Amino acid sequence: MAVTGLILIAFLLMHMFGNLKMFIGPESFNHYAEWLKGQTADGGILYPILPAGWFIWVFRAVLLAAVVLHMYSAITLWNRALAANPSTYEAKRKLAQTYSARTMRWGGVILAGILIFHLLQFTVHATLIAGPFKDSPYDMVIGEFQIWWMVLVYAIWMVTVCMHIRHGFWSAFATLGANTSATARAILNGCAWAIALILYIGFMVMPVSVLFGWIGA
Repeated sequence: MAVTGLILIAFLLMHMFGNLKMFIGPESFNHYAEWLKGQTADGGILYPILPAGWFIWVFRAVLLAAVVLHMYSAITLWNRALAANPSTYEAKRKLAQTYSARTMRWGGVILAGILIFHLLQFTVHATLIAGPFKDSPYDMVIGEFQIWWMVLVYAIWMVTVCMHIRHGFWSAFATLGANTSATARAILNGCAWAIALILYIGFMVMPVSVLFGWIGA
């Protein structure tokens, strides 16, 4: 579970980097989107190691496997803990854990639901709110985030994501043996908060800028 969680955090950081290319302009953002899909003249990312266009499908398969394994591990651990001593475990857990830790299970369910909508919206283009697919990825993103309530939903979703990440990052490194002292715990906690804040600001600065006309005006 720790390893799959770190894979997903790495993906979010990469995704955030791609989103920030919106600030450079349509040419840069569109080229990045096409490069990931192997649609550029150079064959795209990892070409010729992989045939043009293969990387995005391999990447999606790995990411899907990480999500499924992460959810399976979470459910398995939860069931084992309850089976060990349901009443005692539940009482101690609620007293000892932070709010983000207590909401990891339901937060994960909410994240999965909105992630599906997000993929249908920006990858499959089946739930575009602003109308049919635009001429380019850049125009599509501009159209979607010019809708105020879409940005609000995105902001709330990212709060849930970052709460999940904050606790998950700490737990992952604790599981891998980094939680060895009070100093180590403090460092882990600080890093977890830093990653969560970086992700929230990094993901929200673009849609807010679109909404207020600072991008794509």
